[in-house]
Parts: sequence; structure tokens; C-alpha cells
Amino acid sequence: MKTYSAKPADIEKKWLVVDAEDVVLGRLAAQVATILRGKNKPTFTPHMDCGDNVIVVNADKIRMTGNKRSDKVYYWHTGHPGGIKDRTAEQILSGRHPERVVYKAVERMLPKGPLGRQQLKNLRVYAGADHKHEAQQPEALDIGAMNPKNRRSA
Repeated sequence: MKTYSAKPADIEKKWLVVDAEDVVLGRLAAQVATILRGKNKPTFTPHMDCGDNVIVVNADKIRMTGNKRSDKVYYWHTGHPGGIKDRTAEQILSGRHPERVVYKAVERMLPKGPLGRQQLKNLRVYAGADHKHEAQQPEALDIGAMNPKNRRSA
């Protein structure tokens, strides 16, 4: 029995659209990261970008369990002395770019390095319900229906 290794010509990429409304952030990000890596396919090859393209819509309506909405803090550094800054998830979700919360959650679940950066380019996140990828004819993927714990109403 030989080990299968996908070649670039063998890889077929699909387009999937995911509605993030009332879906728990971590569970959504874990599923999306798995799809971006291609681990849901039988032809998964660790050193190749064999994942699908994923479009996440309604990122501003994402849910967080517990007190994460007010307690989860995102840090960054400006590069100047004493330049550490922070924002809570609530501030980001109510700000100009609420899609960054979903983007960062998925980014941190992907491998670090050139392959992870290439796989992250296959992710598109939109705050609203509309996107500009209708020409690719994306298939709908309902992550909220996969497990009752994936969808929270409160």
C-alpha cells in the first residue's frame, strides 16, 4: 500500500459560503480552519494547499459563550516604546471592522508559516449578509446545524 500525496494538478477547490449568524465563534473557526487546510478531504496532503475557498457572511452577528464578549482582549504593539494597545471583542464587533474577530480566530487555528498564509488567502469574511463571489457559485454550508452546541440564541 502506497501513501497518497496530492499533486498541484490533482487539487480541486470548491467555494463554500458559511452564515455565521448565531454560531459560536470558536466552533465556527475550528470548522472553517479544517476546511481551509483540506483536512475534511480524503486527499489531504499536509504540505499542499488542498483546502477549499470559504466565504463567511454575517460575521457581525457571531455569538460568544460566557463573558468572552466583554472579557476577551486583543492586543497589538505599535512598535514604539510603551506602545501596547488592546481592544475587547465587544469594541471590535461594534466598530468599523467586526469581521476581524472571525478572521483572527481562524488565522490563529491555521499553521504558522508560508503554507498557513497561503491557506488564509482562501478565506473571505464579510460583516453583512451580501458578498461579491456569486460568480463562483458557492455551496452553502450550515455549521449551526452540524451540532446543537454550534448555535446559541442568547
